[in-house]
Amino acid sequence: MGVSKEVTSFVLPLGATINMDGTAIYQGVCAIFIAQVFGIDLSIGQQLTIVMTAVLASIGTAGVPGSGMIMLAMVLQSVGLPVEGVALVAGVDRILDMMRTTVNVTGDAAVATCVDAMQKRAAARKARKAEKAAA
Repeated sequence: MGVSKEVTSFVLPLGATINMDGTAIYQGVCAIFIAQVFGIDLSIGQQLTIVMTAVLASIGTAGVPGSGMIMLAMVLQSVGLPVEGVALVAGVDRILDMMRTTVNVTGDAAVATCVDAMQKRAAARKARKAEKAAA
């Protein structure tokens, strides 16, 4: 994609560690789905707890297949939803895991591209400033 090696060697490992947007979205959607299946109404406070717990859990989630299921159990417990609900999504988790990974990698690539563009713009500005000072 034309991103410099310096930017990719910094942004991509960092993004692979802490940028797990797909996992956070998955955990939130699964928690709401499980609550609906069990007929449990969630208050706004519980929904915000799900969002916060899913975001924080996604940062600590390992990048291996199936690790999101363990974190989903933690998200469910944070608002008192039955952990047995994990079994409802376990059958399709592998397919959903591939989609989560796609979202995560796309986000990392987009950030790397933006950071590289900003670095190139800053370097061009610096070069113009040096040119004007020399003239």
